[in-house]
Amino acid sequence: MYLVGEFLEVTCVNPTFIINHPEIMSPLAKWHRSNSVLTEIFELFINKDELCNAYTELNDPVVQRQRFADQLKDRQSGDDEAMALDETFCNALEYGLAPTGGWGLGIDRLAMLFTDSQNIKEVILFPAMRPQDDPASVKASLQAEN
Repeated sequence: MYLVGEFLEVTCVNPTFIINHPEIMSPLAKWHRSNSVLTEIFELFINKDELCNAYTELNDPVVQRQRFADQLKDRQSGDDEAMALDETFCNALEYGLAPTGGWGLGIDRLAMLFTDSQNIKEVILFPAMRPQDDPASVKASLQAEN
């Protein structure tokens, strides 16, 4: 997973689709129809940034539970990007999920592309940052969190 970000994504200046990820990279995606070690997924990269991604949703509760269990092991071994076990989601799958797909487009990423911005903070209307020069607002934020 890290190799893709380190060596592949940084070369995607022109519009590039990265497709058919290995199963380990996409625990919620359904296996590929012609190669079971891959998943049906794509990501669109432009100017080295991911603009959107899409995949066929996994709707088999047994397989999904096993993938979550594998991800949990990775998470316990220190992988911050690994997913936790979501038993509620697996139980819902047992009731049945029709074939579905997921598609996501980051409006903030699209705004970055259109404005030629290098930092996402330049295009976010309401950044989730506390002012660092106002100690009273920092103290109030900390009290609200507790």
